Amino acid sequence: MAAAENLTLGKALNTGLRRAMERDPKVLIMGEDVGKLGGVFRITDGLQKDFGDDRVIDTPLAESGIVGTAVGLAIRGYRPVCEIQFDGFVYPAYDQIVSQVAKLHYRSQGKVSLPIVIRIPFGGGIGAVEHHSESPEAYFAHTAGLKVVSCANPDDAYWMIQQSIESDDPIIFLEPKRRYWEKGPVNVDSASLPLHASRVARPGTDVTVLAYGPMVRTALDAATAAAEDGRSLEVIDLRTLSPLDMRPVYDSVRRTGRAVVVHEAPGNVGLGAEVAARITEECFYSLEAPVLRVTGFDTPYPAARIEEEYLPDLDRVLDAVDRSFGF
Repeated sequence: MAAAENLTLGKALNTGLRRAMERDPKVLIMGEDVGKLGGVFRITDGLQKDFGDDRVIDTPLAESGIVGTAVGLAIRGYRPVCEIQFDGFVYPAYDQIVSQVAKLHYRSQGKVSLPIVIRIPFGGGIGAVEHHSESPEAYFAHTAGLKVVSCANPDDAYWMIQQSIESDDPIIFLEPKRRYWEKGPVNVDSASLPLHASRVARPGTDVTVLAYGPMVRTALDAATAAAEDGRSLEVIDLRTLSPLDMRPVYDSVRRTGRAVVVHEAPGNVGLGAEVAARITEECFYSLEAPVLRVTGFDTPYPAARIEEEYLPDLDRVLDAVDRSFGF
């Protein structure tokens, strides 16, 4: 491979998984249709052919069984990577994740490590049917013992999946499914950031806009539109939801005095509320306006034909920016 390649986010994940499997024979991939089919989004395409069906395992349609089996494999020294086919399918595995995956290290006083990665395509925007467009990140970020990350571009996808597999902690790895086909440069020589670090995606001076996963692109588009009106938005990609890396956020808000948090999940008890609370606690005397949130609505995810009414878009982000300047 060349030092840098232009890849889709999906291909970057595929390449990152391949690199991890080449480096460590203990890395296994397991999930529904991940083998012969290569996954419904083709993220694991070609891996079973090259590594065999004992390392890329087509499982029964039983998410609780997938994660429960991964726990046993991890205890025996393997590094399983579980694919949850769609976000809304993770709930049958929720018991295993919060009762076993999140707690065994603590319960064993550090004697047992569970280096498990649970990949979840999440978010809406693809016109899918019910249970295929959820944003369950707050459930897992709230669960002590889990780490939660979300990539937003191909370079992060390539590196973060490898960093997650190398971690000895269980990690929920959220993939923005509607961004799978978006291309971007991938530096294959070295990662630009450690796994649990936020990054400034676009510098600015007037408002700090915080996002992760699929909403980073929306925030960047809003910043481009705002620039035409003479407003400079600083966009921060949180990348890591648990633990949150707030230092770049605090530095930014102390300069801009304003903050807007954007995510697809419902606003009630969402990640935006936690981020807003921390900003208020740490940057109170720097704020010129309350921290505002732009989120999905507090309803079940709607039918595909009206999902664009539900999802935060450029106009809703810009409206929040306008409201911030109204204080």
